[in-house]
Amino acid sequence: MSLPARIRVTRPPLPLAPALRAAAARLCPDAPLDSLDTAALAIAGGAVIGAYLRWDGEEVQFLETGWRGRGIEEALARAVAGES
Repeated sequence: MSLPARIRVTRPPLPLAPALRAAAARLCPDAPLDSLDTAALAIAGGAVIGAYLRWDGEEVQFLETGWRGRGIEEALARAVAGES
């Protein structure tokens, strides 16, 4: 499944840059951002709309409601798994 044209999924380097950290905290407020092993973010028009975060054997994924069901969840999971 291909993503909508304006969506980009990325695996940013850790620790997250301040703007990405703020977005991840907004989407996944209970995730321990200082302990992340891997992070993948979905970006639309410069705004972070989804996150898949993994730490110490745990993980959380969140995607803003209006973007669900368009293949973005799967793309985030593939990015965290290290797949293209």
